[in-house]
Amino acid sequence: MSLREETMFLLVVVVFVSCSLMSAAGQTESTVLDSSYVAAVYEHNLILNPDPRVPLSRLAALEHMQKNLDIYEEQAARAAQQGAQILVFPEDGLHGYNFSRSSIFGYLETVPDPQQESWNPCTEPDKHNNTEVLQRLSCMARRYNLYLVANMADLQPCPLKTDPSSSCPPDGRWQFNTNVVFRSDGLLVARYHKQNLFFEESFDTPPQPEIITFNTPFAGRFGLIICFDILFHEPTVNLVEKGVRQLIFPTAWMNTLPLLDSVQFQQAFSLGANVTLLAANLRKDKLRMTGSGIYTPFSAIYHHAQKGDPEEGRLLVARVPVLDPEWVGQSVATEEEGVVRGEPTSSTESGSCHKDSCLDPPPPETAASVPPSSTFVSSMMCDPFTFVLLNETEGEVNVCNGTFCCHLQYRRLPQDGSKELYALGAFAGTHIVDGRYALQVCALVRCAGLEVSSCGQKVEEAESKIDFLLKGRFGTRYVYPSVLASKMVIEQPEHLETTAEGRVTMRHSNMTDGLVTACLYGRMYQLDNE
Repeated sequence: MSLREETMFLLVVVVFVSCSLMSAAGQTESTVLDSSYVAAVYEHNLILNPDPRVPLSRLAALEHMQKNLDIYEEQAARAAQQGAQILVFPEDGLHGYNFSRSSIFGYLETVPDPQQESWNPCTEPDKHNNTEVLQRLSCMARRYNLYLVANMADLQPCPLKTDPSSSCPPDGRWQFNTNVVFRSDGLLVARYHKQNLFFEESFDTPPQPEIITFNTPFAGRFGLIICFDILFHEPTVNLVEKGVRQLIFPTAWMNTLPLLDSVQFQQAFSLGANVTLLAANLRKDKLRMTGSGIYTPFSAIYHHAQKGDPEEGRLLVARVPVLDPEWVGQSVATEEEGVVRGEPTSSTESGSCHKDSCLDPPPPETAASVPPSSTFVSSMMCDPFTFVLLNETEGEVNVCNGTFCCHLQYRRLPQDGSKELYALGAFAGTHIVDGRYALQVCALVRCAGLEVSSCGQKVEEAESKIDFLLKGRFGTRYVYPSVLASKMVIEQPEHLETTAEGRVTMRHSNMTDGLVTACLYGRMYQLDNE
């Protein structure tokens, strides 16, 4: 090839790549940004310690973790080959779970605070002792030239003897469930200790909630959370309120239908908080662990294993838009806007309100425009929901739980031979099983059987396609919308609208499969401690 031909070829390549990037960005909100990056998450089929309650030596614990690190290494290479700039591994992915405080000791490494010192474990392996896992993760990021996020067990000294009044554990050490982030040259750039533990006796809650972010040259700022954190104000909503619109989410999520399946709530949070969520889950069928994805407010790439699928890992890679407003030169919004998705934005006033006014009865058009139907109470997710049945092919129904009311307009598309029972449920109160948090929820669900007592039970498949408009007036501006179809398929709602008065409307039609759940999941963070 001549010099002229080579130059022309390079110009063509540059133009083609530029056009490809513009095309990918054009599929997002064109008014928001024109930049993108390539993200990857790995759903890991964890190699377990067969007896996590029995303490292991440091050498034996390292041998176990190296087996999982070998898989991480393979996936990092695959992600890099596909152009990934950031790769996220799941919670507990190196060591596993169900340890006691003492039996996990051999797995612990002390992770230095990157805000206090600069350290590259790959190039400076002798700076700190007992850091073999940190060194390997650092070299992995460096070798494949990508930002790497992993979850591990961290040991930190606690001043029990020098400060007896401190909240130190009796053994004088902190043990934390920890995210670590490495820059593409191997530098340790972030460390986050999980705030909201889920029956994790091997770990401590940090003395103060940590708000941890890190910056990248390709997408700006990311925030760090872990698993159960996503349901709480600290640190998750605090990050969002500070303008962080890109969150990293390692998780070991046990699917809980019909409202909290993994991919269902991952997408719901992305939509409700208006953020990108990079979610990496474990794959363990015995614990119903599966479901990972790369979510933005206008797209979702995800994987959810089905019954009978081989129990194996899954790498997801996708090009996504940059949402960090500072990186793309936009100002950070200080309040949640009134938002319409799918149509032009409406009000720009805050959706927050005083607690008392939030609990006022809904306006007449919500509560009284439809004749009341007989209601019943059935347990859903261990909460006493008030339900009303959908007895017609189409129509409108209301249901209230106390002063909190939900309204549904629906049209059920005929399915030959299908006999399925659907109900609209409402709940306003504090969930107290496997965690304590305050909720307001409107949920259209397929009942597990043809008896009203089955409404609210776990359902994975459905045949009935339903066009619907679901709405409620919430006492919180944090409402997470989801549409879950048969076999754990999530659908993007056609239209979402939030007003300054707290009214949230979700409309959807033309479903690709039967409806399992349509939900508006409101989190009343301000009532959690009451």
